[in-house]
Order: sequence, then C-alpha cells, then structure tokens
Amino acid sequence: MDRPVGSVWGGDRLDLDAYLARTGYQGEREPTPKVLRALHAAHVTALTFENLEVVLGRPVRLDLESLQAKMVRGRRGGTCCEQTLLYAAALDAIGFTFTATASRVRVGEDRLRPATHYSLRVEVGGEEWFSDVGFGAECLLEPLRLREGEVVRQSGWTYGLVREEGPTPGAAGPLVLRRLGGDGWSDLYAIGVEPRFPIDFTVTSHFTSTHALSPFYRRLLVQKPAADQRLALRDTELRRCLPDFTEEKRQVAAEELPRLLEEEFGVGLGVEDRAALVARYGSL
Repeated sequence: MDRPVGSVWGGDRLDLDAYLARTGYQGEREPTPKVLRALHAAHVTALTFENLEVVLGRPVRLDLESLQAKMVRGRRGGTCCEQTLLYAAALDAIGFTFTATASRVRVGEDRLRPATHYSLRVEVGGEEWFSDVGFGAECLLEPLRLREGEVVRQSGWTYGLVREEGPTPGAAGPLVLRRLGGDGWSDLYAIGVEPRFPIDFTVTSHFTSTHALSPFYRRLLVQKPAADQRLALRDTELRRCLPDFTEEKRQVAAEELPRLLEEEFGVGLGVEDRAALVARYGSL
C-alpha cells in the first residue's frame, strides 16, 4: 500500500518496517479490525510507559524523528503523548482513518481534571473503535468498540464503557472507560470527542513534564500492562497487580533501578541513563 503524502500524523515519514520490528508485529499491513487489534497488542507489549526524561530534567521531544530515535532505535518507552504519536504514525502509514481525542483522567478521584490523556478513535470495518496504547499499567491490551454498554474481557482484565449524563437534563455526557476491580467498577477516564492534533500534544506534554502540579513532574513513573500482571514503579516503590486483584509491593534500591527497568519493564538504557538514574535516587 502506498504511504500517505504529507500527512499531519507523519505516516509518510515513519520507518514502518523498523517500527513493526520493534513491536514484534509480523502480520498483514491492511486497515482492518484484525490488524488494528494485533498492532495495538504488539505496541503495548513492546513499548513501556515511562517518563525518564522528565525525572532527569531532559526535554520531551515529540517530533517523529526524535520519537523513532528514542523508542524504536533506542528501545526506550515513552509518555502518553510520545506513545500515541508514534502509534498514530504507524496507523497512518498503514492507511487507517482515525481521530485523536483528549480524555479527562479520573482513577480514584471525582474532581474535574484537565483533558491531558490522548487516545485514538479509529473508523474501520464499518465501526468506530477505541484504541489507547499510552495509559500505563491500566492500558487496554486491545482496542474495543466505541459504544455505550460495551464490556470486554481482555485476558485477566475486564473493561467497560458507560454513558454519563450531560451537564443539563436530558443531554448526553461523555463515554467513560471503566475497569472491574476487587471492589467493583471504577472510572479510568472520560473520553473526549473534540478532534486533537500534534500541536495539542505539544502543549499537553509541556504541562505534564514541567508544571509542578503535574503528577509526572520530577516523579519516576514506569508502568507496563500484560495478560498476567500489571507492573508499576513510582520512584522506588514497585507494585505488581495480579488478575485476582492481589497486589505485591516493595522498595527498590537506587542501584537496582537500571536492572529492574531493563529486565522487568523492557526499557533499554544507555550508560548515561543508568548512571543518571542511580545518581538521582541514590542521593535521596
């Protein structure tokens, strides 16, 4: 299939072969529901959510060449903005039709938060699918149909979509992605509808990586979903959640962090990264 020319999402500039090799995907390259599910699954399996740049005081670069250098050739992970932009370029290169939207994260809180989480609404096979590869440990393992009442079981994890009421009586509110946990259903985020573009990602990334009120500012967050467990590292606390909702947690020594990131999370680290990380947490 010919690649798009001059696309806003950069499919014409992506090294698709290298991206697919990085994710381990070896299937067809056609815009079908089957391919969308396989691409999503391959991406979240291979590319970990991590904000190492933010913690070490480095800029988060969102141009496509920087994303490829870091996450594809450098075998690193990335933030929501980085992950979604790289994934969008791959879908664009293959020929999918999609819209990026920004969601309002909830995860244990009822207060209104800014719309800072990005994901894709993909039109394929006569239906609209919701594909999110950048939500860390709680990330969908595969896309789901974007429709009210949808409930899916993905390996040991269950997700659902519910429609909330709008701000005025009788008005429809947003679709909310929920997860089933040991205490029942809880909200992950309210899905936005307004189309967003790469420039919006740039503004959001600047806030989340530099503002003191951002949960990502100067706090190490590394998260990885899988069929049999969900791993989350917050600074030096490692949490492992299993499908039966049991949870293990422990403190990690600074010297152990590089090995943990490489072996448990699959994050490729260079000599400079390893040294900077140990120095950052060894001084606390």
